[in-house]
Amino acid sequence: MHPEIEPYAHDFLDVGYGHQVYWELCGNPTGTPAIFLHGGPGAGCSPTHRRVFDPKRYKILLFDQRGCGRSMPSACLDHNTTWDLVADIERLRAEILQADQAVVFGGSWGSTLALAYAETHPQHIKALIVRGIFLLRLAELRWFYQEGASWLFPDIWESYLAPIPQAERDDLIQAYHRRLTGTDTAMQLAAAHAWTQWESHTISLLPNPEHIQAHAADASALAFARIENHYFVHHGFMAEGQLLRDAHKLADIPGVIVQGRYDACTPARSAWDLHRAWPQADFHLVPDAGHAFDEPGILKQLLAATDRFA
Repeated sequence: MHPEIEPYAHDFLDVGYGHQVYWELCGNPTGTPAIFLHGGPGAGCSPTHRRVFDPKRYKILLFDQRGCGRSMPSACLDHNTTWDLVADIERLRAEILQADQAVVFGGSWGSTLALAYAETHPQHIKALIVRGIFLLRLAELRWFYQEGASWLFPDIWESYLAPIPQAERDDLIQAYHRRLTGTDTAMQLAAAHAWTQWESHTISLLPNPEHIQAHAADASALAFARIENHYFVHHGFMAEGQLLRDAHKLADIPGVIVQGRYDACTPARSAWDLHRAWPQADFHLVPDAGHAFDEPGILKQLLAATDRFA
């Protein structure tokens, strides 16, 4: 990756209803504008995310989406929808990045949000780089949280099932929702850690201790699990298949799609469906990778993409 860097500016944006969104600017203040969209939803940004852009050539905006990372209040679900986040991106682009167009980069849930933003405001997209494609269709949610991926990771799946009684296992996302939004603090935390660790243990082709520890702290696990589950209970606040339905709006946008062949979290079918709906974008199916952005084959393609659009 590119060298480690620190922000040259950072602050909070008041987006209303009590939400304070943390943002930072890194790199070259006169460089090509870029917006980084983190995953989850609810994961937040890390210093490593700054390093997918050449700091000499890019003016990089990173921000923690509502309720997670350094944004406040933590784990808040009120006024926290896909379209609230799209509105936040638009304000950050205009008021903080101060750019008419930007390279937009998103992975996993960040790819969902990048597509939603690009289909809403295509005129403000210089280029679109998406990785680990997640279209938030019901089949994708059921694959990872109800049936499908459990066949690949039966040992880890048992830990995911543990907080949920047998009688409630016909709809695990709803069962988790009851616990993550309930008043029993101990049960809430147990559910948060089980939900979070299921993803942390399955995102890479080979086990990675850094991924497993990424949301090990109580506050981080609670924000991640509550926000992610909130979005999934509401199907991303979108119509079924909406992102593919509206992919024709991306036709004039240069783009790159990067996908790990053995991605168990967001299987390659979704990336392929997006590739078919948006054939103008370059498509890279990495043969020896899972879901994580820092797996070598995926990272190589992402760095090539950011260098291309700099």
